[in-house]
Amino acid sequence: MIADRDGSDMETYSIDTAGAEIVYDIADAHNGENGHPPLVMIGQPMDASGFRALASYLPDRTVVTYDPRGLGRSRRSDGEVTNMPTVQAEDVHALITALGTGPVDMFASSGGAVTALALVAAHPGDVRTLVAHEPPLPGILPDAEGAERALAAVHDAYDSRGFGSGMAAFIAMTSWRGEFTDDYFALPAPDPAMFGMPAGDDGSRDDPLLSQRSIAVTGYRPNIDALKAASTRIVIGVGEESEGIFTGRTSAAVAQLLGTEAVVFPSHHGGFAAEDSGYPGQPEAFAGRLREVLDERR
Repeated sequence: MIADRDGSDMETYSIDTAGAEIVYDIADAHNGENGHPPLVMIGQPMDASGFRALASYLPDRTVVTYDPRGLGRSRRSDGEVTNMPTVQAEDVHALITALGTGPVDMFASSGGAVTALALVAAHPGDVRTLVAHEPPLPGILPDAEGAERALAAVHDAYDSRGFGSGMAAFIAMTSWRGEFTDDYFALPAPDPAMFGMPAGDDGSRDDPLLSQRSIAVTGYRPNIDALKAASTRIVIGVGEESEGIFTGRTSAAVAQLLGTEAVVFPSHHGGFAAEDSGYPGQPEAFAGRLREVLDERR
């Protein structure tokens, strides 16, 4: 048991799933749940630590966070390295079953939002309300071919020149506004130094974001019919700073397929991150907006 959330207790647990040991944390609400189900937060490739700031501003809720298989404290024994949304969805299903509380509320970010969509399609009874924030799904964009080509170029930059070049390509790609046209592909390869990235190559090729390990996440195709038929209330979230760029566009596209509109949240793709993090967000304002969205069901 460790101290967290301004002095409340957070307990750490683990469960065995098919091919993995999954580690998760439970931070109890300060003053009882007030009728709220547990709020499960999931990311990808981010682990539980990325939600600490957001959770600290939600003391009225029991918050559950976890490390996806092969990331953080969770260990894989399946011999695989690819991050498959459908496999991770089964891990989250096992976690929710272990909680024993019935349907949960869920906030899911980035690749975690992709996992959450797979979870609701397969196990709709697990989740009462899902807020899926900026799922990166290039295959559903109008310019899907261009978006997937741009993403493949990111992987190529990482594979050929290492982390700095790969991350520079990723930042340039995800900050491009609008469709991926010939103008985008005519640009020179970005200089890692422009983004404060190292120019050298340490030889590693196992980064969970930039390597081929992530292609199953961005290559996932949501089962729209199953999602529409689910009892789960699905809200697609998008950062106010993401309008017109890659994950802002994919969020709008998913919402449109579901027959809804994306709900705007403060800040950017990682808008819930701590103010003193490397990618500072607005976690207090983000938590307030998340509470509003979750409470709309009550």
